This record gives sequence, structure tokens and C-alpha cells, in this order.
Amino acid sequence: MGTIEPYESAAGKRYRVRYRKPDHSQTRKNGFKTKRDAELFLAENEVSMARGQWIDESHARVKVGTLATDWLQQQTHLKPSSLDPIQRAYRLHVAPLWADRAVGGIRPSEVQAWVTELSSRKSASVVLRAHGVLASILDSAVADRRMLSNPARGVNLPRKTPKRRIYLTHEQVDRLAAECGPNETLVLFLAYTGLRWGEAIGMRVGSIDTLRRRALVQENAPRVGGRIIVGTPKGHEARSVPYPAFLSESLARLCEGKSRDQLVFGDGTTHLGTPSSRDGWYEYAIRRLQKSDASFPRITLHDLRHTAASLAISAGANVKAVQRMLGHKSAAMTLDTYADLFDDDLDAVANALDDARTRSKSPNVHVVTNLRS
Repeated sequence: MGTIEPYESAAGKRYRVRYRKPDHSQTRKNGFKTKRDAELFLAENEVSMARGQWIDESHARVKVGTLATDWLQQQTHLKPSSLDPIQRAYRLHVAPLWADRAVGGIRPSEVQAWVTELSSRKSASVVLRAHGVLASILDSAVADRRMLSNPARGVNLPRKTPKRRIYLTHEQVDRLAAECGPNETLVLFLAYTGLRWGEAIGMRVGSIDTLRRRALVQENAPRVGGRIIVGTPKGHEARSVPYPAFLSESLARLCEGKSRDQLVFGDGTTHLGTPSSRDGWYEYAIRRLQKSDASFPRITLHDLRHTAASLAISAGANVKAVQRMLGHKSAAMTLDTYADLFDDDLDAVANALDDARTRSKSPNVHVVTNLRS
């Protein structure tokens, strides 16, 4: 229980509530205009304590920016390439509006208004990332009992429309690679192994098994914040990726004269930088191709990874093999990502069902069908 006492202030008579917190320390709250208001506060306080829902008002006054500093420092499980966009999302889109706000005063309607306004000028990807950062910071406030519920959860969010993927044919890959001059082998390597850019430029001579035609992916060198950060592959797991025989000779030439610890691509010592999207060697190659052939697709270096999946599937590779090649966590992820490439399998399922029904009606008829597993 608590006590209520009147006192005089510059604004006139007011009431003060004295009560004990769940840890039995005593505190007070001043400024109630009527005794009735003070009694209601005290009653609500006692009910919330009995239900285990009591929130210390002093804890609820902590600012989002204060919690954000701790939350960002705790994201040690993220690789630098994953942490960087989160830090930028906080700095550019979350901090300007929310950093100085006390967590206890944030309302769902305010978060919804922010999401709606941001959606009017930014892509769904940007909005979803910014919202995810704010929501995660406020999740930590809920876990620390600074607030009962997260006002950022349950708001209406924009839908992310999947970008239409572009897949090159074998002939288009050859044309693109030829236009890239000294980087021809690198482009072919990306298009036929599905490696990410950082994985390819981080490939060392000792990781190329020329007898089995395998490339061991155990290092990643993405550009983060303007500099290359060398680390483990995405998911922190090494994987062995096959490459076609036609690449053997050109890869051997790139490895010639280098030690096992040197890089395959480039001078062997310095990681190749990502070509500029405005005036880099790759951009100029695309422009030259489109100048001579307006139908040639505009495809990014990362899109070559999708081309590798397309070429592998069209050659008859099953889902599990493509999953291992690309380094996906599961075959389900590969199917979700490249569902459009498996349309032929749906036709095969229908044909197999039709053949099975035929066999059931004619026991002497044996029909053999092939389905990719």
C-alpha cells in the first residue's frame, strides 16, 4: 500500500503519492491535481505490481539513442557486410526522429506515421530495414522491462516486391566475358560457379584443386564502408564448388608463378576492388554490348550468381547440388529463391502422374519417367 498527502505548490494545492516499488525501495510521484487522481494512480500501480506488469517510470525515460548504442555494440554475431547497412539505416532513418525520444512515450500511431512517411520516398527494402532496427531496439527495452509492449510491432509495413531476375544464356555469358578483356576469366568464373564477388576475389591459389576441378570457398573479401574486409564466407561455412573443364586452362594461367597463399585474381597480393557502377570496366562492357545489341540485358556482377544457378539447373543439376554450390542454408531456400527456374519440373510431375494412372489401368504397360530429385 501507499500513502497520499497534500502539499502546496506554486500552481496551488497538489497531491503526492508515496509507495514502494517491487524491490521494496520507496519512491514518490508528485503533481496530482485531485486526490481522486492520486487514488487512481495508486490503485493502478498496485494492480500492475500484483500482475507483474509494473514499469519503473525512471527506466521508461531512457532515450532510444542510449539503447541504440548498446544494441548496435551487441550485434557481434553479424559479419561487417551485414552490420554496415544496419548502422547506416539507424544513422540515416531512425536516429533523426527517434534518438532523443524516451521509450516509454512512443506510441504505435507515431511509428505507423513514420513508416508511412518513409514509404512515400524510400523503397520497401529501406523502410523494412529501418523499421527492423527500431523494432529490435525497442524489443531490448521490453526485455529490460522499460516498457510493457513494443509499439513498433504490429504496424502496417510495405510489401517488398521481388526484383525480376535476369539470366544470361551461355552465348551471352561468352559475349560479356569477352568484352571484359583482362577480367574475362573472372566473369566466366562468377557465371559458372555462382560465387559472390567477395568470395571470388578472395580465392587463393591453394584453394584451387585442378585435379577435381574444385574451388574451395573459405574466404570472403567484401567491400564495407569503402574498404575491403577479409573474413569467412557468408554463414561462416567453407564449401567446395565445382567449375567446368573449359575454365581449367585459364585458371592455371592466372595461378602460374604465384604461391599457394597468393590471390588467384589480380596481382596475387591486393584484392581486386569492386568496379565502379558509373565508369568501371564492367559497366563499360555492358554499355558496349548494349550499344551493339539493344536487347542485351543490363545485369550486375551479383546477377551472374543467378545466371550460374540458371545454367546449372538447365543442365540438369538437382536442387541439393545447386544449394551446395551457392552456399544456401537449405534446399528450401534455393527453391524459394529460384522457383521460376523449376517450372519444367512441374510439367514433369504432371506427366509422371499421368503415366502412373496409365500403368494402374494397364498393368502390362511399363512407362519409365525421370524426375529430378
